[in-house]
Amino acid sequence: MNQELLSILDKLPKQPGVYQYFDHNHRLLYIGKAKNLFNRVRSYFSLSPTLQAKATLSRRIFKMVTEIQAIEYIIVESEHDALILENSLIKQLNPKYNVLLRDDKTYPYFVIDKSQPYPRIEITRELQHDKYHDYFGPFSVGARDIYDSIYELLPLVQKKNCVEGKKACLYHQINKCLAPCEGKISTIDYQKILMKALNFIKDKNQLTKALEEKMLAYAEDLRFEEAKVLRDRIATIERSKLSTPIDLASSENYDIFAISSTPNRSLLVKLFMREGKLISSNTTTFKTAEDVDSSTLYNRSIIDYYLSHEIIMPDEILIYEAIEEKAELESLLSEHAGKKVIITNPKRGDKLKLVTLAYHNAKEQMDKELQQDIESDLLIEVQKLFKLQELPYRIEVFDNSHLQGVASVGAMITYENGAFEKKSYRHYHLSSVNEYEQMRETLQKRIEAFDKLSPPDLWLLDGGKALLNLAQELLNHAGIYIDVLAISKEKVDAKAHRAKGKAKDIVTNSQEAFKLPSSDKRLQLLQKLRDEAHRFAITFHKKSKQKLDKESQLLSLEGIGPAKVQKLLNYFGSFENIKKASLEELRSIMNDKDAKLIKNFYN
Repeated sequence: MNQELLSILDKLPKQPGVYQYFDHNHRLLYIGKAKNLFNRVRSYFSLSPTLQAKATLSRRIFKMVTEIQAIEYIIVESEHDALILENSLIKQLNPKYNVLLRDDKTYPYFVIDKSQPYPRIEITRELQHDKYHDYFGPFSVGARDIYDSIYELLPLVQKKNCVEGKKACLYHQINKCLAPCEGKISTIDYQKILMKALNFIKDKNQLTKALEEKMLAYAEDLRFEEAKVLRDRIATIERSKLSTPIDLASSENYDIFAISSTPNRSLLVKLFMREGKLISSNTTTFKTAEDVDSSTLYNRSIIDYYLSHEIIMPDEILIYEAIEEKAELESLLSEHAGKKVIITNPKRGDKLKLVTLAYHNAKEQMDKELQQDIESDLLIEVQKLFKLQELPYRIEVFDNSHLQGVASVGAMITYENGAFEKKSYRHYHLSSVNEYEQMRETLQKRIEAFDKLSPPDLWLLDGGKALLNLAQELLNHAGIYIDVLAISKEKVDAKAHRAKGKAKDIVTNSQEAFKLPSSDKRLQLLQKLRDEAHRFAITFHKKSKQKLDKESQLLSLEGIGPAKVQKLLNYFGSFENIKKASLEELRSIMNDKDAKLIKNFYN
């Protein structure tokens, strides 16, 4: 270890802050927080007889300290600020030795605006902390199906602007609304219907029973398509149910955390209990090192979830294992929520049963994932062959698509733990016309979103050395290190050829090129990922092109200008919904002549 490092250690301030360790290539190794930078950073080192890693460190941290060649730090006002900054930087910069959770999902809530005389139930991910809005959730699974079911079963106000219209619309004619806009139902009677809807949200058994009755009624009327929709909806809601023998008082609201770990992987289960009922759950898998202690995992999980998402904080968080720095974490969460928040590691009673239930769910899910590790073994082979810094548990794959510069789009698909993770797929509208600049635009958009969806272990590009160099340039500029591979298409008569088994050239970070036979399993895996990105890009391109074509055709109709097209889109949401609209629905927002013109156009 160098003299410059010793000099930095001597000059560290005794203030709260965040510190960063770098290796000889100035790649980021680790980000940590400290209430006293001087004491915390020096605790990793023995200063005599020479500067070296402290012998009492764990094996992983000892190895990290031996790689440190530079230290940087940021001074902040308080320990709370250090916690928040540490969390933000880890998510964006993906240091080699930090535990990185990729729980980037935001969960929807149901919300009621009590300031309205006839409030609707809506789904939202944006929370307004005022006295007018009541929230129910979060719901990690089935929120849309519950929402659609409520409006299928109950005559609530169907659209935001219905009451403002002062005139009953089509929804009243088909018995889906009781026309409060014309005063045909009192606010007291409407509240009774609204309370029934809230009971459906709180008790999914009531909801599925009502849906089953409606489904049977549809079937008896030979309305089989509508019955099938309800059957599928019931199945989704049933899958989202959580059964537990624990019967709590109706006032209990808890978030419950439990983690199951193996030497290189951990699985977090979150259960959400509201008014004594388990309403939803969520599972997140993340990679860890064998000597990472459980306290670190719970701390990172809790900080990441509550500080990175719009959350209604419960009064109490239950965790399966005890953690260090509990008081500090409670203080941070309480300050963030504007109310007292308690973290409890229960030892007896119903709370212990709840955390044990969560842990058993985590353990069972981990066992299932371990059964799916055959492809993970292949990922180990990929890491060895291409000399990747990280085992590529999570891979992002990029492709672009356009037609002579028209409807240019970029696409990113995600592969994690041996499966395509479609909820993390992303597509981008692009302005560039050539493929090189399109890829630059796509990758830059992805880098700008690292604070919302953390960096992966590996980027795979559909292209050659030029695109690989481009990716490295953009990542270096952002101060982030990610392994990058580029898989180029075989040239046939000087043209790129994407047939299966034909893409044999793979370029790595070190500019080393590999020509693998078509039978190589590692090549086949990367081809499968590239082909999925290509499929996703082509599909989105076709949709974008069709939308442009349809818009241009609508605008060509006499009397239908841009303003009317925008009015249609604002009301129906998409060209596909305009196409499906009945003549009566079209007449509800435009004159009879225009409605017939548009209906005839689509027919």
